[in-house]
Amino acid sequence: MMHWFEGPLAAFDTETTGVDVEQDRIVSAALVAQDTAGGRVRVTRWLVNPGVPVPPGAAEVHGLTDDHLQRNGRWPAPVMDEIARALAESCATGRPLVVMNAPFDLTLLDRELRRHRASSLTRYLDGVPMRVVDPRVLDKHLDRYRKGRRTLTDLCARYEVVLDGAHDAAADATASLELVRAVCRRFSTRLERLSPSELHTLQATWHAAQARGLEAWFAKSGTPEAVDPSWPLRPELPAAA
Repeated sequence: MMHWFEGPLAAFDTETTGVDVEQDRIVSAALVAQDTAGGRVRVTRWLVNPGVPVPPGAAEVHGLTDDHLQRNGRWPAPVMDEIARALAESCATGRPLVVMNAPFDLTLLDRELRRHRASSLTRYLDGVPMRVVDPRVLDKHLDRYRKGRRTLTDLCARYEVVLDGAHDAAADATASLELVRAVCRRFSTRLERLSPSELHTLQATWHAAQARGLEAWFAKSGTPEAVDPSWPLRPELPAAA
């Protein structure tokens, strides 16, 4: 019998103006879908004129400059609506959604929906179960004692997944999808009996434990820093925050 991780998957990724999910903006996004391992990948792309300057450091990473986005990007409000609807439609089919470092991309999308649509990602999903698979959380739990970085580039090298054109939303989403298949194959004896829904629930627990461990490490290093344990979406900050 074919395991779920060899079947239909979708993956989502964004490129942004920075790494602050409360303040930064999406400049590009992609949703990719594949019906079976090795099958054709279908890609939907969005390019956004965020309405704010793109810092030089961010543009250097993804190559999307102010000039390019102003000439070719679309206004955020309709794009965020399209992205959220596309994610909801994909999730409604029961297809697991792969998101590398999910609390970043999904929270950023949620904040953009609040900013431009007076809505939220939860409202768009409205009863549609989101079964997220995060290769970063999986790898940190399943190979927890391995030293070294766990960026998408590092994990793709570790699991021998091709990452062609890093920091392009479609390329990163496609690599993340293949990475989930590779991680699940390597640890199939520990994962094959879990459904995507069960794995979603477990990842929330694993991520919270990983956040506590990282927070303790920061404290021990003399650089205390809070690490949000929420996964796959951070709660909205109070208005006074």
